[in-house]
Order: sequence, then structure tokens, then C-alpha cells
Amino acid sequence: MIGLDVTAVDTTAQFKLGTIFSNIGANGPSKDFKYVKFAAGGGAAGVVGEATYYHAAGGYQDSLVSSDVSESINLGAGILQSILTDGTYGWIQISGPATLTIALTAGADGNALTAVGTADGALDVSGAVTDAVVAFADDISAKEIVCMFPR
Repeated sequence: MIGLDVTAVDTTAQFKLGTIFSNIGANGPSKDFKYVKFAAGGGAAGVVGEATYYHAAGGYQDSLVSSDVSESINLGAGILQSILTDGTYGWIQISGPATLTIALTAGADGNALTAVGTADGALDVSGAVTDAVVAFADDISAKEIVCMFPR
């Protein structure tokens, strides 16, 4: 998959859902991406650089994601690489450094981040041992994180 465009939006699946693509950086850190289907859920738009969450029970197994945290299982899925609408397919970043387009709800550099207790498209500081940690704040003022979402 050399030269894969992770910003592409597909109206029909071009890859098997859940396919992982690794971009091994020659001049920087590696990043991993996952191919998913987007569910608008509650009308929350899919915005580049915002977090997605696994949509309802079974969302992880189905690679079905949403930007609507209220329709999720509070498990972050990854960071959108393109503007996805209901029923479209595309890539989310699941590991490596990323810059968000939305500010973190709270926290400081080095904090563990979760989807629990956050707003649509955002991440929040993990406050309980039961929170699924999906990233870490690298430079909170610059909205930079280190992704560690489930593969």
C-alpha cells in the first residue's frame, strides 16, 4: 500500500474494514492508520483532526466509528484524517504523534487521555482506573498528542 492516501473518502469500501496501514516515517516517527466506516450518529460531523469513538456495542468488531460520544461505548477509536459523513469510509490514525484541531477538555503535558467524560470530537484527561486510555498529551497548548488507540 505504498503511496496510500489516508485522506481519501470512499462511498464504497475500498479495503477490508479494520485494515491497518503503517506509515514508517523516513524523517520522523511512524504512524498507524485504520480503515473504518463512519456513522454520523446524532448528526455529529466527522471533522479532520478530531477524535472518533467506537459506535455502540460491537463498534470495534465492525470498525464502525462516530464523532458522537453519546452514542459510543466511551472507547476512543482514532483521529480522523478526512471529513467523513454518514456511511462513508476512510482512515483514522491510531498510533503515533498527531495534532488535534480541537482543544483537549483539560489537562497537562504527559496526562493520559480518554473518551470518557469528553465532548464530541475531543479527548479528556483520564480520571479513573476504569477509563480506557487511548492517547497521551504531548504538548497540550499545541494540541499535540501521542495516539495509542486500540488496533
